[in-house]
Amino acid sequence: MSRRTQVLGGLVVLAGVLWWVGPEPFVVAVRSAGPGALVAALVLTAATTVCCAWRWRVLARRLGVDVPLREAVAAYYRSQFLNATLPGGVLGDVHRAVRHGTLPVVADRGSGQAVQVLAAGAVLLVGPAPWASALLLVAIAAALLRWPAVVTASLLSSAGHVLVFLVAARAAGTDASLAALVPLALLVMLAAAIPFNVAGWGPREGVAAWAFAAAGLGAAQGATVAVLYGVLALVATLPGGVLLARGAVRA
Repeated sequence: MSRRTQVLGGLVVLAGVLWWVGPEPFVVAVRSAGPGALVAALVLTAATTVCCAWRWRVLARRLGVDVPLREAVAAYYRSQFLNATLPGGVLGDVHRAVRHGTLPVVADRGSGQAVQVLAAGAVLLVGPAPWASALLLVAIAAALLRWPAVVTASLLSSAGHVLVFLVAARAAGTDASLAALVPLALLVMLAAAIPFNVAGWGPREGVAAWAFAAAGLGAAQGATVAVLYGVLALVATLPGGVLLARGAVRA
C-alpha cells in the first residue's frame, strides 16, 4: 500500500465527515482545547510514553538490542511527534527503526496493537457476547503470564489513550456516563490504527461520528470529541518536536 493511497484514503474519510456534520464540530473542538484539557493530555501522554518505551526496551533486549530507558523515552516522543505531523502515521516508527533496528520496532508496534485489540474486544463484547468476552480475557491472561511486562505496559498505554479521549469528551461538553463513553473510546482508538489517515486524522473522526450517532449522542458530537482528541494528542507530542529540534541544532 503506497503512502499516497493512505493519505488519499484519510482525506476521503475527512471529507465525508465534513459533508456529514459540517464544519462546526471542528471549530468547537479547537475552541474547547482549554488549559486544563491540554495539561491533562500532556501528563497522561507522558505516562503512556514511558509505558510504551518500557515495552519497546523489554522486547529489544530479548532481540539482542539494548536501548536504555531514557533513550527509549526520548525516541518514542520523537516517533509520536513525527507520526502526529507527517502523512501515514508511521514515519515516526520508521525513524525509530532506522536508529535502533527494525525488528524491535515491529515487535513493539505489533504487540501493542494486539493487546489493544484483545482488550477492546473483551470490553465491547461484554454485553452482546459474554462468552466471547470471556475467551478474550483468557487470552489476555495467558499472554500476561508469558509476557507480563509487555502486556502490562500495553494495557497501561491503552488506558492512557482512553483517558485522554475521556478528557476530550468532557471538555467538548459530552455528559454521557463513563460506561457509555469507554466502549466508544475503544472503538475510536482501534480506528485510529487504520493506515488510511493523514497524520492520524480520518478514520478516527469517521468512526467517532458513526459510533456517537449509533449511541444516540449525535454524529456532530462524536466528530467534535475526535477532533479535540486529535488536537490534545498533537499538543501532547510537542516534547518530541523539541527533542528533534535540539538534535538538529546539535547536528
